[in-house]
Amino acid sequence: MTNLLGPEPTLLPDDHPDVAARDALEGGATLREVAARFPAASYAWGRLALESLEGEDPVAAYAFARTGYHRGLDALRKAGWRGAGPVPATHVPNQGFLISLLALAAAAEAIGETEEAVRCRTFAHDCDPAADDVLSGESETLKLAPPSKD
Repeated sequence: MTNLLGPEPTLLPDDHPDVAARDALEGGATLREVAARFPAASYAWGRLALESLEGEDPVAAYAFARTGYHRGLDALRKAGWRGAGPVPATHVPNQGFLISLLALAAAAEAIGETEEAVRCRTFAHDCDPAADDVLSGESETLKLAPPSKD
């Protein structure tokens, strides 16, 4: 059925590198090994960002999150996303991008990039207002704040 109110949701393919990255992590590989083996996997970069935030290294977190974010944007565009429209967090291959985006917001906030943090949180909310509910099990850092009204 066609969505007459806006773009159709973008779903990354089931063979997206994030799926293999998750499998490798479940198989015992480290996050760094997985990021090196699957550099297009936003999931690995986002998780590295979260690990860095938890280790109180926001600069590394920012770099990891930005890498995951850009790799995710590349994948979304390849999947037909045109810069707007839903990116459902319930679709597992989409979660790495959203984790990276939310981690980027948290890292930006931690280094004083408030405008970037607000932009990322707003973008995540625009992708899927329920992303925080779906992804909250990954890390407390991923609690999605509502977009700022400023």
